[in-house]
Amino acid sequence: MRQSNFRLLRIIISILFFIPTTYILIDFYGLVPGDVKKWILFLQFTPSVLNFITIGTLSITGFIIILALTFLFGRVYCSSVCPLGVLQDIINYFSKKIKKRKKKFIFVKENKLLRYSLLALTIIPIFFGINTFLVLLDPYSLYGRIAGNFALPILAFSNNGVAYILEQFNNYSVYPHDIQKFNIVPFAIVFSFFGLIAYLSFKHGRLYCNTICPVGTLLGIISKYSLFKIRIKEEECLSCGACARDCKAECIDSRTKIIDTSRCIACFDCIPSCPTEGITFSLKSSASSSDDSINNSKRNFLTKTSIYLLSLSAIGASVQKKIKITKPSTIPVFKENAVSPPGSFSLDKFNGKCTACHLCVTACPTQVLQPSFLEYGFTGMLQPHLDNSAGYCNFDCTICSDVCPTGAIIPITRNDKHLAQIGIAKFIKENCVVHTQKTDCGACSEHCPTKAVHMIPYEVKGLVIPEVREEYCIGCGACEFACPTIPYKSIYIEGNSIHKTAKKNVEEKKLEKVNMDEDFPF
Repeated sequence: MRQSNFRLLRIIISILFFIPTTYILIDFYGLVPGDVKKWILFLQFTPSVLNFITIGTLSITGFIIILALTFLFGRVYCSSVCPLGVLQDIINYFSKKIKKRKKKFIFVKENKLLRYSLLALTIIPIFFGINTFLVLLDPYSLYGRIAGNFALPILAFSNNGVAYILEQFNNYSVYPHDIQKFNIVPFAIVFSFFGLIAYLSFKHGRLYCNTICPVGTLLGIISKYSLFKIRIKEEECLSCGACARDCKAECIDSRTKIIDTSRCIACFDCIPSCPTEGITFSLKSSASSSDDSINNSKRNFLTKTSIYLLSLSAIGASVQKKIKITKPSTIPVFKENAVSPPGSFSLDKFNGKCTACHLCVTACPTQVLQPSFLEYGFTGMLQPHLDNSAGYCNFDCTICSDVCPTGAIIPITRNDKHLAQIGIAKFIKENCVVHTQKTDCGACSEHCPTKAVHMIPYEVKGLVIPEVREEYCIGCGACEFACPTIPYKSIYIEGNSIHKTAKKNVEEKKLEKVNMDEDFPF
């Protein structure tokens, strides 16, 4: 299974536990037999432990299984089985929707004193027959009270409404359910705890699980020694902080590349958020071996980054060495449209979805992606655009489309990228050094990956001057970046408001004819 699918698997398992558990807690019809309810609650940690302490039944194996699973995989109980944990995930999900932006988390240091004090106050009194703190703080019990005080009345009123409507048609298949009594004090206590949990989860994800919950603290101690853990592969981590921003347990310190496994709830949200697959869920031994093994994709990424940067330097150095500018260019360059990244498909779509998180800006190896000022207009301020004074879009690079978290840049294959026409090169003859200085150049043509810019004879014998074949141009900006003219470029990229598809240039270099009559040199 791909590591990125662990999160999906966790969500599916959570739903399979959460819905039946919730239903049996509000089942005023009594449709679910008692034995079935026991099996549904089989893996709930605290009920199983209490059964073991009091009478000892088959249900004791439930908490043993949870302990075993925790030792193997970490706090999977907290992420998938615990209904209060899933409720917090639901609240956190809606917090993202309400705020209309992606929820950002930051690493927070563990409050050890509070965690272990509450755990001690919960466990020690049990041996003396006092379970006050357990009743108040146990996550399963808390969720049961929340469901009974909030979900049950809603279901009951809905049921009574349906029953009333059916009665108007002499249909009595649904009978009304009366809530006999309303206890204001217990309701106020439940409401207070629910308000606290809702606030914590809305603001800080799983803070309740990692600071107050005694079950979470107990399982956290075991998870420190679990065999499978979420780990950061240091040599592949870019310290971009994407994993920490998606960690609702707030336990990932991307600066030091350390995960607090006692607070990690094994939700796996961090794995798909990593732009370089630098996070893995694995055995320590296998993680070490994988660290030592050759990961071609990551090696390629690092290698390409170096190559791209070296290429930029090479372009700049070669142009500087070859061309000496003695006459400044005179025709100003005015671009009507900014150039949006490949995979964004159109300026409107890109501007509508980009949140200017700048993840693509930091990931871009050639740094051609730069925050805009007014290139997209006032409302598009800070959104990234291709600035060819800073670099060019590498022909084989798709990193920005791989890391975009908002869908503003859709993942694009390398082959599609080769033909994605994000803009078109425009040539200003009056600025070109071939025309102004009557000297040889051709830097733009040399660095054009599709050979959309080629050289044609100029009016001065022996010189050639650029010509743009727009059908082959993809708007990568290598020509503009390489152009040595100052202060205005003689070739620049005009962005396409709607991206197009360029024609594939099938021209091939003519193979040099080998003279078979020549003698071999040895």
